[in-house]
Amino acid sequence: MCGVYIHIPFCKRKCIYCDFYSVCGDDKLYSGFVSAVSNSIKRRSNKSIKVDTVYFGGGTPTVLKSSQLVSIMNTVKHNFDVSPNAEITVEANPCTVTEESLSELFNGGFNRISFGIQSAVDNELSALSRLHNYKQAKEAVFNAERAGFTNISADIMIGIIDQTRESLIDSIDKITSLPVSHISAYMLKVEENTPLDEMIKRDGSLLNSIADEDELAERYLLMTRLLEEKGFLQYEISNFAKTGFENRHNLKYWRCEEYLGFGPHAHSYFDNKRYFEDCGVLEFIKNNGEQEITYTDTDVDKAEEYIMLSLRLAEGLDADRLTRLDKEGRYKNIISNAEEINRLSGERLVNISRDGKNLSLTKRGFLVSNAVISRLLN
Repeated sequence: MCGVYIHIPFCKRKCIYCDFYSVCGDDKLYSGFVSAVSNSIKRRSNKSIKVDTVYFGGGTPTVLKSSQLVSIMNTVKHNFDVSPNAEITVEANPCTVTEESLSELFNGGFNRISFGIQSAVDNELSALSRLHNYKQAKEAVFNAERAGFTNISADIMIGIIDQTRESLIDSIDKITSLPVSHISAYMLKVEENTPLDEMIKRDGSLLNSIADEDELAERYLLMTRLLEEKGFLQYEISNFAKTGFENRHNLKYWRCEEYLGFGPHAHSYFDNKRYFEDCGVLEFIKNNGEQEITYTDTDVDKAEEYIMLSLRLAEGLDADRLTRLDKEGRYKNIISNAEEINRLSGERLVNISRDGKNLSLTKRGFLVSNAVISRLLN
């Protein structure tokens, strides 16, 4: 089974912390994009490819009309073998949807929606330059439920400017009381060349309003505990779900499964090749979605990649699968290195199954996953 990712590169306004590829657009640009991405999908049409997840990400997909998103989805269905029980997700900002538009999306085949809520505290949302307030976010979630969505996800952010532990707890309490079944939780990261980065360069004192690494770690562990108490089980470093509501599409990335990407800057992994659409939206529209594909990572070490990605998941690394991927035996000592495993276990960073076939990171291990993985690989 393969996943399909559609990148919708538009936002009403760019958030100060975001480094994803997106631009502000208008109706003419939106219309040109819908035509180009639909043509791109048709060019790679293959009804022998079975698809069980489709994900519309961005940007903010819901700046497009619901009818345009449904049209793109129908193009996917006409050109690939989409499973009747496929998970079909659309990302949304609360201020870009109405009960009517959500009903149109649900009736058009979308069955999962992911809201970028981030916080239930209005001054924190303003600090992030979000366009919605919490009242709008709450209303959007309930409108989605009324439209028929039962698989609703919400984003929560840790480390927002002027956020406190108390305000984080308040956000967790309020957002988890909504009819949501999945939570994605991210730490605020200052990415280079974003407006937030420029603000800090101009006024370094702004850093005093953002939690330091130690405080972020404490909040992360607090958040994981509170979410699990409320029935949201951690299945990945940044993702929590009620039983059966894990994000099936993103699991494909972490399990090294195949997916096809469409739209400017969209990545694909298919037939053991990685490639992406190396162009901006204007070029994408000008070429009507027929630009050349740029291939990357042709010599990727499959075994090392599996180690890096599987250890993001609570299910962890399977020794038998690693052995099959590690044809040259480079990483055979990762689990069999009892001395290092015992050290990491003693530091409460990893768990090892009794039969020695499974290795996973603890919640503390997730916090320093890069360091733990580096120790395992060396």
